[in-house]
Amino acid sequence: MWAMIATWRMAIEGLTKACNELEKGMDAGDAVELAVREVEDYPFYKSVGYGGLPNENCEVELDAAYMDGDTLSIGAVAGIKDFANPVSIARKLSDDKVNNFLVGLGAEEYAHKNGFERKNMLTDRAKLHYKKRKKETLDKGLSPYAGHDTVGMISLDENGKMCAATSTSGLFMKKRGRIGDSALSGSGFYVDSEVGGATATGLGEDLMKGCISYEIVRLMKEGKHPQEACDIAVSQLDAELKRRRGKAGDLSLVALNNKGEWGVATNIEGFSFSVATKDEAPTVYVSKVVNGKTIHEVASQEWLDAYAKRIKAPIDID
Repeated sequence: MWAMIATWRMAIEGLTKACNELEKGMDAGDAVELAVREVEDYPFYKSVGYGGLPNENCEVELDAAYMDGDTLSIGAVAGIKDFANPVSIARKLSDDKVNNFLVGLGAEEYAHKNGFERKNMLTDRAKLHYKKRKKETLDKGLSPYAGHDTVGMISLDENGKMCAATSTSGLFMKKRGRIGDSALSGSGFYVDSEVGGATATGLGEDLMKGCISYEIVRLMKEGKHPQEACDIAVSQLDAELKRRRGKAGDLSLVALNNKGEWGVATNIEGFSFSVATKDEAPTVYVSKVVNGKTIHEVASQEWLDAYAKRIKAPIDID
């Protein structure tokens, strides 16, 4: 069995490309890196990589992580600027015995010394998004925070190896140096080839409060199906945050076990995800919550067409 699952519709092209290679025997680590790089390189995905939305100083700071489920090796970068494909930098870091998580200038120095591509990741389109949001929010004294759609992926290859990877530009108009859950093991991602993996997207500050990716893997290790594990973990964290703090931010998780079975849970309407297995063609689903359970429907062509139109729509700041 081979399989791959990812957060959001934006992953489907990269996931499809990687799954074509998994079918030919590609290693799970190579596959998940390939798929995430495809998302990072596409300028119209405004929450990841090139074209990602900037912080409050109009700078693009990127976070990414990689984990090998066989060895439990982890690499991560956060707050890195002006380097393409931070997921590849994170994967390189996972090979080292120490210094596996680097931030800011340290991450940039490491990337430069190891020959990674230096690139201005702030596009003209992202600048227009920034100006529009600033006009709509900051200039009116409103909260500017919106857009925290991390791409997270879990892969399983035919040898039973599993890997995870994440990449994001983080919370739109975040403060300089802000780091969410995406690069943090156990919160934004976790994978163990002997069990399975999970990865998160949503409000990092709340996802971190539950170490929720690890919690889902723990539940799967107890024998729970990925769908049950996701529903339990998300509903419990959502309820706990509301009990203690009065509200919960966006929480969405995808999971895959080492049998190729998958599950997804969310506390928002309209969460989309992408999945493919040896027995299921690459497919985009849209989720909704019904009586505390997450229900998935295959995305209609109308939904897919509307998505494609929306992400490329002209930006009017007048």
